[in-house]
Amino acid sequence: MGTLSPPVPHSALAAVLRTYPVGRLLEALPVAEGLLNRGYRITTEAGSYFLKCYVDAATASRPVIAGQHRASAGLHARGLPVAPPLAAADGRTVTAFGDRLFALFPWVEGRHRHGTGLDLPQCEALGALLARLHGALDEVCAAPPQPAGYRSADPRESARLAAALRLRARGHHPYGAFDALAEQRLTERLDLLADFAHRRPAPDAAPRTGWTHGDFHGLNLLYREGRVATVLDWDKLGPQPQAEEAVRGATLLFNDPVTGVLDLVRVRRYSQAYRAAGAVRPEELAAAVHRVWWERLNDFWILQWHYQRGDHRADPLFPATAGQLAWWCQEYEQVLDAFTN
Repeated sequence: MGTLSPPVPHSALAAVLRTYPVGRLLEALPVAEGLLNRGYRITTEAGSYFLKCYVDAATASRPVIAGQHRASAGLHARGLPVAPPLAAADGRTVTAFGDRLFALFPWVEGRHRHGTGLDLPQCEALGALLARLHGALDEVCAAPPQPAGYRSADPRESARLAAALRLRARGHHPYGAFDALAEQRLTERLDLLADFAHRRPAPDAAPRTGWTHGDFHGLNLLYREGRVATVLDWDKLGPQPQAEEAVRGATLLFNDPVTGVLDLVRVRRYSQAYRAAGAVRPEELAAAVHRVWWERLNDFWILQWHYQRGDHRADPLFPATAGQLAWWCQEYEQVLDAFTN
């Protein structure tokens, strides 16, 4: 079963911290949340910190990480709730030890909150915050090129993958509850792909490209006294249609954790605030809703992790993810209306 690389030994953590002016390491406790990378709550003679060990191969090069750090520092300087990393004695924010890279951040007190636990003014504040983040990212990062188009998933290729995964699920030994649900949902997905194949987005239908957080959801937000204290984890910072991040974030923030069904009242208030900040026109958001829906219809990453990589870390996400997609196909117009009106 796929897992993260082994935990970092205490001696290695102590060696990394010696490069920072924070005193002697007293305690290091693993932080549990997250599927990728490793994090530790560090206590030293100078106080509490968050030490991040980058182990995700897609984001773990020094230049990429340094770029993320520069962006977060720029956002912080503009008054946004982002905690930039601390500099080591050599002035760098990325520290190498062995074959691993690390960064040290201030420890921010707060707690994660699911979007359905937010009141309506807090939903509005979250939409406005994402709009401010997008605007500030466009200021602190170099302007990305506007691509001629974004190729959307081919439903024929998706159907072939769904059929292959269904064979894996059906033939798995021992055949358990996860396999039964996977087989059921994959059969359903094959029917949906056939029904909606004609609604594939055109390459030129994507909204404007801009800089995005890349992973905007509840586990990357810390709340304190009812407000967002910090936006965490900028590993997936990059250019993509910003309106699509707004939609994708809402589907992760305002979903029922069991069924996946969206709280459309909260989605509407969040989206209204995002639009009111001037971040996007309604027609762009409508295009984003369609493209994210299509992306989900053709996406099988959890089952690919499970059956092709033997990595079960994302298994708990599957029931709600599959349920949301089926519900969204039935309630497409209601979802579109919540985002755009």
